Amino acid sequence: MPGLPAFCLRPRGPRRGAVLTLVFLTSVAAAASTGCWVPEEPPALVARAGGAAAAGPGAPRSASTADREAVARAAAEAVAEGKSGKKAAQEVVSRSGDRWGTVYDQDEYEAFAEDLDGRWTGVGLWAERGRDGRIEIDKVQPDSPAARAGLRAGDRLLSVDGHHVTGLVVGDVVSLLRGEAGTPVVLGLSRGGADLTETVRREQLRTEPVTVRQLPGGITVIKVSSFTRGSGERVRAAVRAAPAGAGVVLDLRGNPGGLVTEAVAAASAFLDGGLVGTYDVRGEQRALYAAPGGDTARPLVALVDAGTMSAAELVTGALQDRGRAVVVGSRTFGKGSVQMPTELPDGSVAELTVGTYRTPGGRSLDGAGIIPDLAAGGDGAEERAARVLGGPGVGP
Repeated sequence: MPGLPAFCLRPRGPRRGAVLTLVFLTSVAAAASTGCWVPEEPPALVARAGGAAAAGPGAPRSASTADREAVARAAAEAVAEGKSGKKAAQEVVSRSGDRWGTVYDQDEYEAFAEDLDGRWTGVGLWAERGRDGRIEIDKVQPDSPAARAGLRAGDRLLSVDGHHVTGLVVGDVVSLLRGEAGTPVVLGLSRGGADLTETVRREQLRTEPVTVRQLPGGITVIKVSSFTRGSGERVRAAVRAAPAGAGVVLDLRGNPGGLVTEAVAAASAFLDGGLVGTYDVRGEQRALYAAPGGDTARPLVALVDAGTMSAAELVTGALQDRGRAVVVGSRTFGKGSVQMPTELPDGSVAELTVGTYRTPGGRSLDGAGIIPDLAAGGDGAEERAARVLGGPGVGP
């Protein structure tokens, strides 16, 4: 099993190999996860797409967590009996009520570790699961195998290589779509009531987590789709390159989170040191601090919606609590729990909830999310953000 990428929240003095992370993905995100490792220690794992049932923003959250020893014991007993340690561990996690707890096998880990660099092997589609268990294509990456085959958002995915996917969690669908570059995968689809079959070949794909564009009046829009490796420095570079004195829209809509270090680095682009947030591990509180030297004078709007989650909420909460940004959009998802991974006897990994994080003002976002300073939705949200930056009384 490969090592995880560098850095995450790391508790002091944990048992060897345990590394702390923030889970950051909803069940509708098909290609991202986060984690950390220290080269001298064994690898650890993190959150994944489809690790929990989807719920709307502000939905009640369970504070329950599975007992680490019980999960490990169940896996060990299953392995001794020639059964699946992962399955046994997942059953214990499911019964515990830990909404964000999940278990991964080694292949899933290897795929998710790639995502941290913004790359993966697949066909270039994102899937979502409807309330009736149907799997639909949410979006298609441009110039990907899926795009070249003519797949479209809204197409229903019926099967992958003959495996029916209706009723599966999105993470399991993603696992079916993953594989070695160059290998074919047969997709059964439904479009407009007609069934069709497409065979595509998997490729090594990349996504750009940070994109920058200009609006009239010199306003810079920095869109962060996820906090993968290097995204924090890209945000800082975009701020440095923006026209002097002009406003910035930090667009975090649909951002499911990512590496906490990258989120802190992004927040540091607009702060001169100070607190970004706190987190706890079984009651022991730790703190996250911004680097000094950020741009604290430039007018700033943070644009959010119900798809803004976890590490992205951490950034938004820090900028809002410290009076650095006007938050525009709709209430964020409310994912603020902390998970810690534990390697199981069969090499699978269980990630269990151990605590929550809070904004500099002491707010827990888990289950509550962030309420914007100004409500706006749909296509009008960016326009409202631009008006805020150009309106009277808006400044540093």
